[in-house]
Amino acid sequence: MGESGSGKSTLLNILAMLDKPTRGQVYLNGTDTATIKNSQASSFRREKLGFVFQDFNLLDTLSVKDNILLPLVLSRRPITEMMKKLVVTAENLGINQLQEKYPYEISGGQKQRVAVARAIITEPEILLADEPTGALDSKSSAALLDVFDEINERGQTILMVTHSTAAASRAKRVLFIKDGILYNQIYRGEKTERQMFQEISDTLTVMASEVN
Repeated sequence: MGESGSGKSTLLNILAMLDKPTRGQVYLNGTDTATIKNSQASSFRREKLGFVFQDFNLLDTLSVKDNILLPLVLSRRPITEMMKKLVVTAENLGINQLQEKYPYEISGGQKQRVAVARAIITEPEILLADEPTGALDSKSSAALLDVFDEINERGQTILMVTHSTAAASRAKRVLFIKDGILYNQIYRGEKTERQMFQEISDTLTVMASEVN
């Protein structure tokens, strides 16, 4: 979390190897990303990272099914493997009935579920989510966060950038960034969602009141 321009999206871009850090090193599951050649970066992102964006980034010319399968197609996975993963992923996200529809035929909340399915079908090491609830109403936002809770409980690591205190209060750990620097962090531990909400709100208030 942090104000616009604090460096949140830059951090995601560095993790995705779209930008390079000015100094220091970035390790992903023990791999120094600086050692990955540019020619290998695309396949590394496709196989190790999942992405969920505020505007969904679905292709209207492809069905929901084909949008979800796209990362596996690009990785040239066997058809039997792709179909098996599709069945499990669509079932887990409750979108089986949407597979033959097109993005322009479904709601915003459903689009975001499809985007999440596409992101996790490759079983990424980290799911990077940039303001995933930003374009959703409160009901759809809560439903998406429920999905994140479910896949996180199944072992999926999620790094989410958000301006929403309500969304952040669902996390196990919240990092606050100010002017490109880690300002503070909060661990959930045994805190309730309401306690997390209050602590996050207090931290944001202090951050906003401080003069650089």
